Amino acid sequence: MSQKKKVLFVCVENSNRSQMSQAFAKIYGENRVEAYSAGSKPSGKINPKAIAAMKELDYDLSTHQSKSLKEVEQYAPFDAVVTMGCGDACPWMPAKNFLDWEIPDPKEMNEKDFRKVRNLISEKVQTLLSVL
Repeated sequence: MSQKKKVLFVCVENSNRSQMSQAFAKIYGENRVEAYSAGSKPSGKINPKAIAAMKELDYDLSTHQSKSLKEVEQYAPFDAVVTMGCGDACPWMPAKNFLDWEIPDPKEMNEKDFRKVRNLISEKVQTLLSVL
């Protein structure tokens, strides 16, 4: 049996994009993936819009916590570290692969646009898991 792949999703606040990415990796990766998320400057909370957007897909994001990179470094090295377009704001973490998805921060978006970002993340996570 092959070992689980470890993936870390990183954004600045760890309250929207990286949280939803982690959730989709858990949904689609099932027992083949260990998914983590963290922020370079975590807000300490999950955005209620992200919780609502994932609830529409029957995923309870309210059980997640906003974390710092320091809190997840114990799980390194990762098979992949995915940043959400935060560029230099995301420090280096030991990993085999680094990807930057350039996903817009949906924090201030309306519900419709927030869903578009959620769906884009869903597609990107599915693609990532298919190549890991």
